[in-house]
Amino acid sequence: MIITCPKCARTYKVNPDVLKPFADAGKKNVLATCKSCKLKFPVSLAPLLTLEGEPIDPQRRLTSVARKICITLSKGGVGKTTTSVNLGAGLALAGYKVLLVDTDTQGQSSYSLGKSPGAGLTELLTRELPVSECLVKARNNLWLLSGGKSLAGVKRIIDKKSFGAEFTLSEALSPLDHQFDFILIDTSPGWDQLIVNVLFYSTEVLVPIALEVMPVHGLSEFMKSLGAIQKYRSEIQLKYIVPTFLDLRIKGPKELYKQLRKLYPQQLCTPIRYNESLADAPSFGKTIFEFAPGSTASEDYRSLVRKVSGNESDLL
Repeated sequence: MIITCPKCARTYKVNPDVLKPFADAGKKNVLATCKSCKLKFPVSLAPLLTLEGEPIDPQRRLTSVARKICITLSKGGVGKTTTSVNLGAGLALAGYKVLLVDTDTQGQSSYSLGKSPGAGLTELLTRELPVSECLVKARNNLWLLSGGKSLAGVKRIIDKKSFGAEFTLSEALSPLDHQFDFILIDTSPGWDQLIVNVLFYSTEVLVPIALEVMPVHGLSEFMKSLGAIQKYRSEIQLKYIVPTFLDLRIKGPKELYKQLRKLYPQQLCTPIRYNESLADAPSFGKTIFEFAPGSTASEDYRSLVRKVSGNESDLL
């Protein structure tokens, strides 16, 4: 956050975290003193109380805590980004305030939403920019904290930390916990320190799983890794398993779905049926609700929104 003296025009870079407690207390201004000309002048805290121009209700920020859902599986090509984007967009359409955090170096969430952010998660984690300059409003009620290639450097920074490395993401995102109903976190394939950070921040896990043999095997391996995290964070739980690319014309996926239903009856969600529109929509920068609102894929993601929100009347 940059403030400028109105008398001598000297500029100062101020860490917004220093001012945030005053904003949380309901103050609209604080008094600053210029080191150069000694002028005392008021500094507006409005940038800390808004999100892309939308006011945040102070009462809501004090009483409501976002549900933090990690969308992950170490296997690639299972529909993590597709599910993250469309679930986030669906929840936003249902009236919830949603933040989508992209922790993948490919940055595909931005592409899928038709956005090209100048800053994102990297700048937030390195504290180069305040939160207000890292967030992009992607849709009504939907904000994006983008990923990208620069996250590779952040991973190295996290790896070099000798203490508390697993809480790096939590420390950066915690100021946003009271400003959203849902914080969805899209992850990259594989297993690295950044994904460990995501699991130390999230409280719920949603696993998209393609109905193929290797992804199902990958789920088994992921459960072992999640178990290791739960030894330190018992509050994080596998809540949803979302079968993707269900092709009813083929016998194999239906058999795998039956197996999953036996193993995870409580967590298993309605499958996302195979639909070409899901592959085409990102190239137009649109969600499935915008690109093909009458498709089976749109219908299936609406069902997922209701499952996650717990409100059967959402998007009906």
